[in-house]
Amino acid sequence: MAKSCKEIKEKYQFKQDGLYYLTTDDGEVYQTYCDMTTNGGGWTLVASVHENNIYGKCTNGDRWTSTQGNNQNYPAGDGNWVNLATFGTATAATSDDYKNPGYFDIEAEDISVWHVPNNTPLKKWKLDAILQYHTETKFFPKYGGNLQGLFKKLPLAWDTGSCPDNNGPAIPIVYDFGNTEKTSFLYAPSSRSEITPGFIHVRVFSYEKAAYAICSGIKVNLCNTEHYCIGGGGFFPQGDPATCGDFSGFAWDGYGTGTEWSVTKEMLESAVLLFYH
Repeated sequence: MAKSCKEIKEKYQFKQDGLYYLTTDDGEVYQTYCDMTTNGGGWTLVASVHENNIYGKCTNGDRWTSTQGNNQNYPAGDGNWVNLATFGTATAATSDDYKNPGYFDIEAEDISVWHVPNNTPLKKWKLDAILQYHTETKFFPKYGGNLQGLFKKLPLAWDTGSCPDNNGPAIPIVYDFGNTEKTSFLYAPSSRSEITPGFIHVRVFSYEKAAYAICSGIKVNLCNTEHYCIGGGGFFPQGDPATCGDFSGFAWDGYGTGTEWSVTKEMLESAVLLFYH
């Protein structure tokens, strides 16, 4: 058995996108999606971030921030960015949060991100994605080898750093579908002067010292981070409207309105799929 889609591609020359079985160093077998065609192929789906209820504000569905609510006593939330918990299935990655053992088992070099409309069936992910991009700088070895290792080095918890001095790295991306103009359009209009499209920015703080995991497709220049970053620690002190949740303040000025500080409906209703290479 192979450890990653890259290993399957290199050893067995499989060229078709789809579901494959992988095995961890400890012998656990799991099934996930392999992208065998983009940029040479060999990309392993390890996680998805899906907002099931933007008004839920850190309730059961918000596995990447906190299922405990917005609580100062839980500044790191449930810790799913760094622990060994797994949840969801690959086939339902656009309908619910997903994390498989490859998230912490695979030693990766680069990351790929797809924004895929909610409830899209697996066979249509690539066709229906609103954005697809990847890194090519081989940055992961410097930051722990994968997202778990990165967030161990750069903790995701409220009040463990400040913006912009303690933000994590911003890694340039190469677009497989979409471009910087489309990325900017999908985010909130009031955000556009504060972000630079064409990057993935990780572990970014807000003005209120809330920690966010990923600013996907953009680099953060100012610190209204709740409007353009996802996931993170478990306490978000921005106040009313509350910003605790996997998609945080994405609906600040109404659901999917694409006005002021609200992202477009396309962005709000798309899951963020994360791949390793």
